[in-house]
Amino acid sequence: MSTLTLISQNQCFGGWHRRFRHHSDSVNGDMTFAVFLPPGCQPETPMPVLYWLSGLTCTDENFMQKAGAMRTAAELGLVLVAPDTSPRGSDVADDADYDLGQGAGFYLNATQAPWSQHYRMFDYVTEELPALIESQFPVTNLRSVSGHSMGGHGALVCGLKQPERYRSISAFSPISHPRQCPWGEKAFRHYLGDDQDSWKEWDSTELMSRASITLPTLVDQGLADEFLQQQLQPQHLQQAADMRGYPLTLRQHPGYDHSYYFIASFIEEHLRFHYQHLMA
Repeated sequence: MSTLTLISQNQCFGGWHRRFRHHSDSVNGDMTFAVFLPPGCQPETPMPVLYWLSGLTCTDENFMQKAGAMRTAAELGLVLVAPDTSPRGSDVADDADYDLGQGAGFYLNATQAPWSQHYRMFDYVTEELPALIESQFPVTNLRSVSGHSMGGHGALVCGLKQPERYRSISAFSPISHPRQCPWGEKAFRHYLGDDQDSWKEWDSTELMSRASITLPTLVDQGLADEFLQQQLQPQHLQQAADMRGYPLTLRQHPGYDHSYYFIASFIEEHLRFHYQHLMA
């Protein structure tokens, strides 16, 4: 099991926010993640975990610093874990644009060179990181997953591809149909190649339309989001849910944009949604 190196720690709402670095076999390099341990989180009182996946250009720090989630997590007894959004380092393939490469891992397993050497974020966030968290911290094996934008895409894909690993899914402003939007088309072509049939395995709309196991799923979307029509396209996700009878709740909010102001406005409701299903 990987050795953890503590980067920083801060007491918050009676618990602890800590950042760690460790070697990841999945991405063949070092990864960073943050964890919030609520007060009373001890080996004799382990707590369930919500994994948060952040969006393009973000790191583990955005959610922990901006979302305002720790007050409610401390109240509920809910551990928060936020990994970085991609592998990083001088030997890791990158691109000059913000929507590809470091900071833009898209939570998939790349199959194309040079990306396939490091970009296996799906394996990292669904298998390696939970195994590490459950071996090193006083948590249960009850998990839920959430995220924003590219991370909302990631949360949906993780829960839809491996529903047995999670109790619930939520997302803010997810890239809902990535194989048919500019961000997704660019990332998928580089990471997965030109065979668009293979892209369907990483597209939440496609996965939801044929899901055999369902999970309670909550999605919030701001209607003043500048990326709504071209990049996010939540209507496709709703159509897939309607066709499949998938338990999706899609809430649309006039006036809200793509920022962390939107996330901070509704994060408490997401935490309580997940806690309800984690403790059911």
